[in-house]
Amino acid sequence: MGDPVVHTPTGPVLGELGEHGAVFRAVPYAAPPVGELQFQPPAPVKPWTEVRDARKAGATAPQSGESSELLPNEVIPGDDFLHLNVWTPDVGGSAPVVVFIHGGAFVTGSNALTGYDGSAFARDGVVFVAINYRLGANGFLWYGDGVANLGLLDQVAALTWVRDSIAAFGGDPGSVTIMGESAGAMSVGALMTMPAAQGLFHRAIMESGAGHHAISPAGALKVGQRLAKALGVAATREAVATASTAQLIAAQAAVSAQLGKSPFRRTWGDVATNLMPFEPVIDGDVLPELPIRAIENGAGRDIDVLVGYNTQEARLFFLELPTSGVKTRITTFLMSRLFGLGRKDRAAYRGWTSNDHEALVALLTDAVYRIPALNLAEAHGRAHVYRFSWESPAYDGRLGASHAMELPYVFDNLADPNWRGLLAGPGSQPVATRMHTAWVDFAKTGTPGWPPYTADRVEMEFGGANTLQTNLHPESRHLWTNRR
Repeated sequence: MGDPVVHTPTGPVLGELGEHGAVFRAVPYAAPPVGELQFQPPAPVKPWTEVRDARKAGATAPQSGESSELLPNEVIPGDDFLHLNVWTPDVGGSAPVVVFIHGGAFVTGSNALTGYDGSAFARDGVVFVAINYRLGANGFLWYGDGVANLGLLDQVAALTWVRDSIAAFGGDPGSVTIMGESAGAMSVGALMTMPAAQGLFHRAIMESGAGHHAISPAGALKVGQRLAKALGVAATREAVATASTAQLIAAQAAVSAQLGKSPFRRTWGDVATNLMPFEPVIDGDVLPELPIRAIENGAGRDIDVLVGYNTQEARLFFLELPTSGVKTRITTFLMSRLFGLGRKDRAAYRGWTSNDHEALVALLTDAVYRIPALNLAEAHGRAHVYRFSWESPAYDGRLGASHAMELPYVFDNLADPNWRGLLAGPGSQPVATRMHTAWVDFAKTGTPGWPPYTADRVEMEFGGANTLQTNLHPESRHLWTNRR
C-alpha cells in the first residue's frame, strides 16, 4: 500500500503513511499573504490539478530566528505559509477533529516543530490539524483603517477549510475542537466571541491563556506609531508594507524591547498590562469586545470548554532573578503596578510564599494565567478546569511547572527533541498518559472526565497530587476580584 492521495476542493495532495495513519503537511488554506495581499484578509487558494507533494514541512510565518533550549523555534523561508498539517488515523473514517493553534506571544512559532506532532492523537482516534497564521505586524498591526486582526482571520480561514475539506481526510466537520497554548489559547478565547468564527467549532481547549488578552484601538495605535518610527516610515499600513521582511522583523523586535524596558501605562496604555505589543485588537467588528467580557455576556455558551494553567507559569520568565533582594522586589513592584496591585497585595503574596522570587512568580502566574482561566470558567458556567503541577528538574529545579511545560504531556511525546530542554530528563509517562487521554476524551465527548468548575470550584491536577482539587487558594482568588 503506497502513500495516500486525498482530493481536496482545491486539488489533490500526497501524504505519507505512518505507524498510526497518515500525515499531510503544508496543505494551503489561503493564498500567500504577500504583495498586494500583505495587509488584506486571507484570500482563496489558487486551485491546482497536479498532485501536490504534502510530505515535508512548509514555510513558516515571517519571524525572528531566535530559539532557545527551553522554547525551540524553527524558521523555514517562503511566502506560502498559510497552511496546515493533518494527521489522520484513516482517510476513509469520520473521526473527531482537533485544530491546534500554536503559541509564541503572537510573534513567533509555527506548525513545523516536531514537538507538535499529532501522531498520538491519530493513534487514539482523532484527526489532528496544526495551523500557521500571520504573526507580529503582518497579523496584528492596525491604525484604525482597513481590516483588523488579520492573524485571527487567518485562523478563521483555516477553520473554514476544516469545515469544507476535513471529511476527505477522515475527519468529522460536525465535531471540531480548537486547542491553543499561550497566544494560541488567547486566540481560542477570541474565536469563541468572534462573529466570523461562529459555527466553525464545537469545543475549545485553552492552555495557559484565556479571554483577557486583547488591546484597545488606542493601544494598537501606540504600537503602530512606534513601529513606523523604528522603520522610518509614515504610520500607515501602506508605508509599513514598503519595508522588507528583515526590516519589519527588526523593527518589531525594537518595539518589543522598548515595551520591556518601560512597561508603563502612561507610555503604552493598556498594551503595558499584557507586555505584548502585537496581539488582537478590540476593533468592534472582527473582535467586538474583550473576549472575557463577551463571555460574561453569554458568548460561547454553547461551546464545550476545557481551560487551565501551570502552577508556576512565570518561573520561565524569571530564571535569572535572585531568590531575594532589591532587584527581585523592584521587579515585583513594577509588575504589580501593571495590574493595579498595591503594597498590601504584594505583602499578601510574600506571606503566602517562601521568598521574594516565589512571591513574584505566584503574582504573575495568577495575573496572566490562573485568574483569567478561572474567571473564564466562572463566566462560561460549565467549563472544565485543569492545573498542571509536574515540576521539571531543569535549572536545578528552578524551572518547575513553568509556562509551556504541559505541552509534551498533552501531545504525549515526551521523547521529542523539542522538549529536551524543558523536561531535562524522561518526564513522567503516567502523567502524560492521563493528560493526553483527558484531552482525547474531551475532543470526543465534550467532557475530560471530571465535573465542571462551577461544581465546588473543581480543578483536576496533573503531575502533583493527580487528583481533583476544590476551592484552591481562595485568598489569592479573592484578591483579584474586579481586577481581572
